[in-house]
Amino acid sequence: MNASPGKLDLSRSAVPRYLQLATLFRRRIEQGAWKLGQQIPTVDELAAECSVARATIRQALDQLEDDGLIERFRAKGTFVRKTPANRLWCDVEADWNGLLRSREGAEIEILGDRDGLPGTTVPDSIGEPAPLYRHIRRRHWRDGQPFLLADVYLDQRLSPLVSDADLSSKTALRLVSGLKGVRIVDARQTLTVGVADVETADALQLPLNAPVAFVHRAAVDEHGTLVLVADGIYRGDVVRIDIKLK
Repeated sequence: MNASPGKLDLSRSAVPRYLQLATLFRRRIEQGAWKLGQQIPTVDELAAECSVARATIRQALDQLEDDGLIERFRAKGTFVRKTPANRLWCDVEADWNGLLRSREGAEIEILGDRDGLPGTTVPDSIGEPAPLYRHIRRRHWRDGQPFLLADVYLDQRLSPLVSDADLSSKTALRLVSGLKGVRIVDARQTLTVGVADVETADALQLPLNAPVAFVHRAAVDEHGTLVLVADGIYRGDVVRIDIKLK
């Protein structure tokens, strides 16, 4: 049985300890430290290694068992039953062309759509706010799983140029790219890492405080007007960030 050396300090994160440990143990299976068919360390051994109560280890292992990754046998121990499927299929692009490309196999659900939002209430960003914005809340799905919850703020004057079909099929920045009479001269993307609150956990079918990635995108036209803001929250267990180095 393999156990990683050293003690773990789980106290610095707001994420519950059992979820931190479930992620750690899942990674050990993914990386082959705990191999298919192999018996993993006992609850007592893992509790000592991780400096947590045995009940916390059991909670973490429950997560892996629910996913079918391990199987417990009375008086025999716990064994790796299967390896996780590759879940890192959601790329957060870091270049303009990538941000315009729709994600293959993704479906967009419209959760809310309203006009007349004052520019002063839109999240702070680059450029000068438009007088009014159209606010569209969208949830993105793939393979029956939600992976992105997004609030899109579109300069209301551009709203007639964007169809319902566009809203349910195009990425946020693609909504304004290529519109007749609109030239995007500046666009930014900012990514931060955090944890899911109650609303996000419910919308993305995640445990409370599970890791998520917050992505803020903004586009400014040739007049210096902030024509689009998109604030998205990605599930942390399916997202990958690829950055091209020049």
